Amino acid sequence: MCRLLGYVARQPLSVIDVLGEDDFEAFTALTAVHGDGWGMAWRDPTDHTLRSVTSAVSALRDPAYARLTQERLGRAGMVHLRWASPGLRVAPENTHPFVEDGYAFAHNGNISPIDRLERLLKPATRAALRGSTDSERYFRFALQCIAERGDDEDGLRWALDVLTREFPEASLNAFLLTPTHMYGVHINSRASTPIQGLRKLFTSDDELPYRHTDDYFAMDFRLTRNAVHVISSGIDPQGWTPVPDNTAASVNLSTLELRRLSI
Repeated sequence: MCRLLGYVARQPLSVIDVLGEDDFEAFTALTAVHGDGWGMAWRDPTDHTLRSVTSAVSALRDPAYARLTQERLGRAGMVHLRWASPGLRVAPENTHPFVEDGYAFAHNGNISPIDRLERLLKPATRAALRGSTDSERYFRFALQCIAERGDDEDGLRWALDVLTREFPEASLNAFLLTPTHMYGVHINSRASTPIQGLRKLFTSDDELPYRHTDDYFAMDFRLTRNAVHVISSGIDPQGWTPVPDNTAASVNLSTLELRRLSI
């Protein structure tokens, strides 16, 4: 279970540009829970190449995080702060975003049992796995569906249809960055807040990060003249709008057109 931040803009932005200094500090402070590594993916503004950096070190302790979040790396990108699900190793191969063939993916949730999820993968897809997480298997399944349908949106919709039927109590919250779009998924209405795990980290519920007790899987978005921003719960969402439950949407990287997907 993790925290997500995604953006698409008309000009290259840094993460601090997206959030502002105060909210960036609040977002980074979520490593009090989500401290099992971090990652970023973005499209290079010069050649549109997908680039990424991941680390199994807490963002709060990693100088690379402090440096990269200040740089205007691209017009579209995502940040992921990881809180490893029980039993899954804190290791580079398990750190989001996962990247393959110009696609980047980050997930906030838990899909179990993992072996049942893995059985959805064809042998060639299974052979490409590098880590042990449900999240990577979710990504690989989405790519498998995209390849079979020959279309990013149609393939993602098909993947979500299968996963919501097979794993109705899972959180499928995720970002998928493709060569042409950023897709945001907010499907989690039957997922349970990991409250017991949270309580092990703090002495009282009053110390828990904002909206972590009953709104853990919430997502909010913000539209400006020049950008679309989406974020997981955890900072005060002043100026942000809640993402409707059980929805997915796309943002065109060229035009910034925001469109809800039919799922």
